[in-house]
Amino acid sequence: MYLLDHKYPEPLLNHSFKKLQQLGIKKEDITITDSPENPKIGSVVVEVFPYHMEIARVRTIRNESFISGSLMTVELKTDVAGKYID
Repeated sequence: MYLLDHKYPEPLLNHSFKKLQQLGIKKEDITITDSPENPKIGSVVVEVFPYHMEIARVRTIRNESFISGSLMTVELKTDVAGKYID
């Protein structure tokens, strides 16, 4: 599984890890990268945004880029101060 890091703050990435582990994914199965090298069809890719994560599966590969289809969206909740909770 690839967790795409677009240079987001560490608290966001840490909370994303926590949420993935709550979904049953082992920490050692997660690879953090800005762009996966040689992704395989069927690989799972997690795109992190400030308030949610998009979990998708690679469907097609063209010219070293991949096209993925969304499997699910996971909300990342914050409190009033902007600290990630849940």
